Amino acid sequence: MEEADNGCEWDVASDTCELATEQLSSDEETDGKEEDDFKTDDFKDGEVNEFPDLEWLEELYQENDSDGDLAGEPGDERQRTFSATARMFKLRRNLDQLDNFHRQKESALLKAREDLNRLHHSIESLLEQRDVLEREIENQEAAKNSVAVIRLRAQHKNLCYELQREEEIEAHTNNELRQQELELSEVELEVGKFCMLRQEVQEEERVFQILKAQNAVQRLQQEKKNSHTLQLKIQNLKNFDRGNTDMLEKMGTLSEKKTEDGRTNRKVGAKYLKETIRRMQQQEVEREQKKRESMQKRIQAVKLLKSNIEATQENLRVRHSRAKANTLKKERQQKRLKESLQAQGINSTRHIYQQKRDEEMKQKQEEFKERQKARRLEIVEKLVEEEQLVKSRKAHQAPLPKTKTGHKILSPGRIREKLLRYLDSVHPSGTERDTTLRNFSASGSSSESEYQEDIIPKEMQHPSLPDSLEEPEFCGLWDQKFKLPLNEKTTLTPTEVKREPAVVYRKLSTTPKKVGGKQIKGPSFTSKPEVILFKDFEVGETYKKKVILTNISYITNHCKFLGISAQLQDFIMINFQPPGPLSTGMSCEMQITFHPSINEDLEGEVDFASAAGRFSVPVRCTIKRCDLEVDNQFIDFGSHVMGQIISRTITLTNKGALATRFSLDTTKPVPEIHQVQMPSHRSADTQQNQSSASVATRELHNMDHVLDRSSVSRQCQRESQVSAADPRSASVSSSMHAQIAEGFSDSCDIRIGNVREGDIGPFESVKLEIIFSPTVPGEVKLDLYIKFSDPTSCPIAILVKGEGVGLPVWVVEPNIDMKICMFDHLYQEVVTLQSSTSRALKLTFDLWPEMRKHMEIIPRTGFLQAQSSFTAHLKFVPRNTLPQDANKYFDSATSVLEVPMAVQVAGQVQPVIYTVQAIVTSSDLKFGQSEVDFGYCSIYQSVKSSVRLTNMSLLPQEFGFVGLPEFVDVQPNDGFGTLLPQETLEIDIIFSANKAKEYRFHLSCKSGINRVFPLACRAMGVCPTLALSHSLVQFGPTAVGDHSTALLYLTYNQTVRNQSKQRPSAGARLFSFTPPQDSSISITPAAGRLLPGKLITKSMQLLQHDFELPVVQWRCRYGVRPPSVENLTERCLVLVTFKPKLEDRHIKEEALRLLLKAKQTNEEDIKKLLEEEAKREAEPNKGKKLSKSSKMSDFSSKTATPIETQPPDNIDAGGQRFEEARASLLHSFTSRYSEYTIPYFVSDGDPPEEDRQTQPTWSPLNTVYLKLQCPAVQPPLVVVSSNIRNYALDFQQVAVGERVIKRFSVQNISEESLELRSSLLDIYGPFSLLNSLRGIGPGEKHTLVLAFCPTLEKKYCETLEVRCQKMTLAVTLRGEGIVPAITSSHSGGLLDFGYVLEKESTSQVLKLQNSSAVTVGFKAMLYSLSPSKTQGADEKVALLLGGYTDSKIQPVVGTHNYNGLSVFSVQPVEASIAARQSQDVVVTFHPDHPSVNYSDRLTIELVNKTKLCVLDLRGAASAHNMYLNGGDPLTVPIESLLPPLITSQPELAGQSEEMEIPVLVTLRASYSMGTIRPAVRELQIGCIRASKKGSDFLWDNLASLQQRGFSVEPSKGSVEAGSRHTIKLTWTPQSGHKPNEVVQMCVPLTVKGDETRVYNVTLMALVSTHVD
Repeated sequence: MEEADNGCEWDVASDTCELATEQLSSDEETDGKEEDDFKTDDFKDGEVNEFPDLEWLEELYQENDSDGDLAGEPGDERQRTFSATARMFKLRRNLDQLDNFHRQKESALLKAREDLNRLHHSIESLLEQRDVLEREIENQEAAKNSVAVIRLRAQHKNLCYELQREEEIEAHTNNELRQQELELSEVELEVGKFCMLRQEVQEEERVFQILKAQNAVQRLQQEKKNSHTLQLKIQNLKNFDRGNTDMLEKMGTLSEKKTEDGRTNRKVGAKYLKETIRRMQQQEVEREQKKRESMQKRIQAVKLLKSNIEATQENLRVRHSRAKANTLKKERQQKRLKESLQAQGINSTRHIYQQKRDEEMKQKQEEFKERQKARRLEIVEKLVEEEQLVKSRKAHQAPLPKTKTGHKILSPGRIREKLLRYLDSVHPSGTERDTTLRNFSASGSSSESEYQEDIIPKEMQHPSLPDSLEEPEFCGLWDQKFKLPLNEKTTLTPTEVKREPAVVYRKLSTTPKKVGGKQIKGPSFTSKPEVILFKDFEVGETYKKKVILTNISYITNHCKFLGISAQLQDFIMINFQPPGPLSTGMSCEMQITFHPSINEDLEGEVDFASAAGRFSVPVRCTIKRCDLEVDNQFIDFGSHVMGQIISRTITLTNKGALATRFSLDTTKPVPEIHQVQMPSHRSADTQQNQSSASVATRELHNMDHVLDRSSVSRQCQRESQVSAADPRSASVSSSMHAQIAEGFSDSCDIRIGNVREGDIGPFESVKLEIIFSPTVPGEVKLDLYIKFSDPTSCPIAILVKGEGVGLPVWVVEPNIDMKICMFDHLYQEVVTLQSSTSRALKLTFDLWPEMRKHMEIIPRTGFLQAQSSFTAHLKFVPRNTLPQDANKYFDSATSVLEVPMAVQVAGQVQPVIYTVQAIVTSSDLKFGQSEVDFGYCSIYQSVKSSVRLTNMSLLPQEFGFVGLPEFVDVQPNDGFGTLLPQETLEIDIIFSANKAKEYRFHLSCKSGINRVFPLACRAMGVCPTLALSHSLVQFGPTAVGDHSTALLYLTYNQTVRNQSKQRPSAGARLFSFTPPQDSSISITPAAGRLLPGKLITKSMQLLQHDFELPVVQWRCRYGVRPPSVENLTERCLVLVTFKPKLEDRHIKEEALRLLLKAKQTNEEDIKKLLEEEAKREAEPNKGKKLSKSSKMSDFSSKTATPIETQPPDNIDAGGQRFEEARASLLHSFTSRYSEYTIPYFVSDGDPPEEDRQTQPTWSPLNTVYLKLQCPAVQPPLVVVSSNIRNYALDFQQVAVGERVIKRFSVQNISEESLELRSSLLDIYGPFSLLNSLRGIGPGEKHTLVLAFCPTLEKKYCETLEVRCQKMTLAVTLRGEGIVPAITSSHSGGLLDFGYVLEKESTSQVLKLQNSSAVTVGFKAMLYSLSPSKTQGADEKVALLLGGYTDSKIQPVVGTHNYNGLSVFSVQPVEASIAARQSQDVVVTFHPDHPSVNYSDRLTIELVNKTKLCVLDLRGAASAHNMYLNGGDPLTVPIESLLPPLITSQPELAGQSEEMEIPVLVTLRASYSMGTIRPAVRELQIGCIRASKKGSDFLWDNLASLQQRGFSVEPSKGSVEAGSRHTIKLTWTPQSGHKPNEVVQMCVPLTVKGDETRVYNVTLMALVSTHVD
């Protein structure tokens, strides 16, 4: 029972919690379902597992069971305890959720109450504001201030709208508050219901905690018990192990021995097996390795070939790009060089041409070098071979052979040396030259090797081509052997010495030699001078020097001239006569002649040979250079008072022999890298020297810009060659900073004297003056640089330092800035002087005479005490004559005044200077025009005129129009504002005439400084004949596609009749409104004629009828209350409609933009598809590049759908793209505001009665203006269907009676839900709305289904309005009813199919022609298949009981097929015939058994229920190809259950195969007026299909027929297939025939076809007095 009670309580808790927590999560709903399971289940073992979140609880109970704590309890006690605990946790969770829900409801209730209180306060404040506005409106109406009344009414309208909205929100909040209170009460009620349950849950939780603690204690005890048991088991196992240890050891020994034996055997067997396997594996590996190596070689060969190809291609590309870059670089360099040369006034064309010639010459020299190098290699190879042959012969030869003859016989070593010197003249590279020299010297003799040198000589000037070939001494050395004549003597002549090529030697550290038993150390000869020096030489001059050589050895020695250095051989000629043996101390002379032809330094040696060895005399030739220095590089002026001028002088001395130009400035020298070469006429040696100069220039270009003195000097030395070649190039770099240095030096306290630059000759000195004049206290430092045009001379830096000391009296603020000042205003400033002396000083303030009218200093004289300050007051009142009085200090263009002022201090020579600065400006405000003419102004309108007000001052000025008349209003800000400096503001002056008179008045504009600027105005107030009830119409926000209307009254002024002077006599007036073209404004009526007291506008007749409408309908249509009937006099209703729309131009531009965007998107999609396709085909088709490219091209051609762009003018205004662009603009539409001022013109009267077509006179005085304010917003509802064109749904032409259904969708593009409603369509009209409207949320769509069913042949048009809260969407419905014109090839009646063989078919075609302009549908209906056929039991009874012969009732539907299907079928059953087209209807007859009663009725009906034609279908079926047609019917036309009247007997055995078929033919002869007309009947025999047996018929027993008056024609014959043969039966009564006698005869008719059939034709003849 307790458990059942708990379950009941749980049911209540679960149900209540589900009611209170409807918005809980799905997990909570799942928990609720589990709780419902707990309500009904008995918590069996399998059901406990349904709680996955309580697994730990189940484990707890399982542990309790395993411990045996619950062993004494009943079997289901654990389950009961577990279920109760689970129930406790579920209840606690649900109770917590209920508490949370209760707290949420309380917070929501408090929030709703706060919102309601806030709304109460807001409504109260709005009501107070409304009362204030109403009182102000009353006051302004009493004051007749129409402008203010209009503005206040607009504010009142907005306030009322806001108040209404607040009240609606208040009502909504009240409802929410009540709902919240109700919900809170319900929740509190639910909480109260669970008080007892809550207490129970708390008690269960307390019990559960106790149980949990007990279980923890029990678990601890159980763990202790288990650990004790485990220790006992371990002790027992240890005791058991000790007894079994010995036995286990023995067994282990035996097992180990067996194991070892087996292991040994296995090792022996495995050894041989492994060797065999290893040998096989090794062989396999070797084979694989060989195969892999061969494959790797092939792969490497292929890769190498590929890499070579790629490298070659890359090299070609790099070379091409490098060549291209070099070409471009050369062009740019040439262009820059040309520009620089042109800027310097140099002939650039000539210079470039000279460079090209030099380059061509250099290229030729390089080619010659290459050829010489090849020849040199060949010669060296020959020489090596020759040297090997003569090596043995020259081993014992004396080192210095003596010659006695005058001819020069050279040794092979000298020949080799001469040859090498000639080969070196082609300028080989350093590496090749070293290698050649080393190889050649290694192969030479030992005697000659001591004279050779390993050093690399300097580059020599290449001799001319004729000189290089005039002495072919080396030719033929390898063809003949050379024998040295030992007895011949040689002598040297001066000419021979000059032309002998010098041999290049290297100084060697030789060992001392013994001559005559004595060891010689050091040189054996000395020269005087020791160095042959040609200093400061000039090109073209000849210099000679005498050199004395003295023997200083201890033996008799001799001296022989060997040669000079290679670089000196073209410039130095040596005249030396060998003296013979010289004793110690003896000397000989040598004369050296130096004839320089190039301007560069030369160094070399004159080599001699003696018995002790080789010695040389150095030769040095130096060009003219500058050696510049100053006597002092640091100048310190010391401390001086500001204003003093101190000068110092430095001396620049040139100790060199070269004159140069110097410049002194402050610009820091920068190493000059690129020197511009001046064109000059130079010799061949000078032109060749350009290569060395270019090398030096490239080296300088790689240096850093920050260099020390030593690096600069080294650089200058390297550039000496360039400067010597062209002295004018040295002055280019130094002349770039001349003006900069001069300006910078003059602006500093330290400046340079008069001598800034000049020329300094050789061995001259120049005095340079530096002046220090401190103007600012403090230390001043300046770096001066003396730079020279000679590039070899380094700049000299001079540091100048000085310190300026301030005056003892100074002005604290030397620049007094008065800021911006206006004329005729007082401005004051303080001038403070400070003294640093220890005595009092007298001060006198000077004032320029020009400034005495505008400036004053008080006091003019004073005493400045020691170590104190003095203050004077400066008063500045600028007058208007300041520009004329002080034009020296005042700049009229900038209005800046800058006056230097001085204070004379007693005992101080220099006055104290300070400057007064101010910007003086005017305070004028200037109007753009002197007078404003408003012209004619209606008393019902306001005229606005704009005036430009300009602030002529440089300061902002406030202004305001004061004392305005009541008929004038100034905007913006009611005529008050602030003008920024030099700002021009448009001021709108609004004039509203209150009377018809002339106005002349002045407006006063007062500035912030109380200056008044008048503005004259004039106007003419007029009273128009007609007036509108409102001159300003403010439409509410109107959505695009919606419309807003305003109803105005056009009234006739009665006061016009009293103004005879201004107007003609009052009468009828014509008026005309002229709204802007293509605007969103429409006015009805646009023109009319108004009489005093009458309303006679034809276009307003509809509006007159509208006065009978109810008030509600009037408000819905026009938005205002209807006027009273008595106020219709002299009034004309004017309806103004604002319907915002999108311009076609904007729509076409948007369509073009969308088209381009679609094209771009299509191209991107195609590109992505191609990339994806390429990626998919990349892996499987790596080797099939051609197929892949072809597939991609095919794919691109298939997927690419070109989108043709077209100009906006070619876009159809009603096309699909046009509508898509319109929808796009509507979705992105932003609010816009537009104003229209629409004039309406009023005539002075009617046209004259004589000629009504004459145009009446129109006076501008009667013109009145209507102002419309039209805000347009985005529509919340748009049409998104493509079949809507310009908000019109066109059903096109539809057949009368046909129903066409079309759909269009509307979409909500706003952020709020919309409730859709529609207007009522004409219930008798053709249009109908088939579905209902509903509310749609944001972004949702709704489809409207419309039907059009015309009843008459005319055009229909109707408007469907789809309404929502914010707009009305009007859709025009159009359609035209067309009467269909359908004709049939068969007009109706009987359609006979004739006879057909059974189970075969035949068809006939009906052609339906549609001659109308619309598509027409039709139906082909068979009567047998119609569910509403009228044939019933009455017709069948009439047929059965009406007789067999006289019955004229024929059924519509005849015999049916046995299979139940209709005998006749029609195709198509239903179809549509396009305009001007035709349709074939096929009718098929298909019987399945013989019968002559097949019939049916075909009706062709159009969609408008019009029957086009009705056809009776007839047909017969025969079992044979021959049939007989005609005679009287023997049975009813329909199938009947009654037995037939004539039954055929069953055939007997032995009878003939011929069958007799009864046929009855009744012949009725007519009797009239005593005469009898014969009776004639016809029978037809037909043949359906040709037969092999023929198609014949034959009458038998014709003679007996003739006796009774019957005649048959023909009696026999044949029938062709598909045709019929007619048999004519005639009965002529014989004479004496009785009137009531019936003549009857039976005649057999045999028909032969596929079977022979006999018809038993019974002829029954009688005379009748009734004519059928």
